[in-house]
Amino acid sequence: MKHEAIAASLNSSGNVSQGGELAEGLTITEHEAEQVERANASSSPPVVFVHGLWLLPSSWDRWVTLFEQAGYVALTPGWPDDPETVSQAREHPEVFAGKGIGEIADYEEAIIRRLKRKPVIIGHSFGGLLTMILAGRGLAAASVAISPAPFRGVLPLPIAALRTASVALRNPANWNRAVPLSYEQFRYSFANVVGEDEAKELYLGYSVPGAGEPLFQAASANLNPWSEAQVKSTNPDRGPMLIVSADSDHTVPWAIANAAYEKQKRNQGVTEIVKMPGRGHSLTIDASWREVAERALAFIGRFTTITARIA
Repeated sequence: MKHEAIAASLNSSGNVSQGGELAEGLTITEHEAEQVERANASSSPPVVFVHGLWLLPSSWDRWVTLFEQAGYVALTPGWPDDPETVSQAREHPEVFAGKGIGEIADYEEAIIRRLKRKPVIIGHSFGGLLTMILAGRGLAAASVAISPAPFRGVLPLPIAALRTASVALRNPANWNRAVPLSYEQFRYSFANVVGEDEAKELYLGYSVPGAGEPLFQAASANLNPWSEAQVKSTNPDRGPMLIVSADSDHTVPWAIANAAYEKQKRNQGVTEIVKMPGRGHSLTIDASWREVAERALAFIGRFTTITARIA
């Protein structure tokens, strides 16, 4: 599903160098390279949207329109080998298999390091965890982690979250597989607070198979000192961070989001958390998405400038 390799790679110092492929053979799409070029040609501050498990970059389309109207230039990178459309993803679920948190984070970092200015980074679910990882690497001017998946040191494991993750965790073989959600599973884990008609629309319009590996990595993070689900939460270059939680979220309940906040607030930078009432895990894609997006806009507007640059 990827186009031919773009000539950029991470060198030993962590900067982008010209020539060759990305670290460990990762390639980015022509579309992603075009987004980087467009952002670098713009005087507007860049914002990078990172999608989560069981979704694609297209899940951010309405956010892109809103943020660009507000004066930002948006990028929506995928995970390695993401198909371009939901229909392609369902036809070729195998492309999602075997993608771990470390590989995905390195892929996002390689794209971000091609930007001339530090971007705002906004992510949802596992994209929220990736946002925290990337901010912890000093790559964000500011960041918003929405219903972020847990990282090492986040201890609560609510039953609702375990039920959602059990879609993959109940079979160890799913580590190397792509795991789709049935409509009933999507209804429980994402669309539990919306009506039946909207839930079906969201499922048909957005839900795709997801890599099993990140779920196993997050579930075992507190048992594995070398887990890829680790965040450098005290890095002084992390930048301001907002954590957004949905009060009725089954996939990332308040206990997980608040525990992440308790870890992150030890950073010397600004760290805030907000709980969105009457919302579930679909809060970035359902009919009330704009309220969440405007919260994010208000937060990053306090901190972002067009002069922040990646060190």
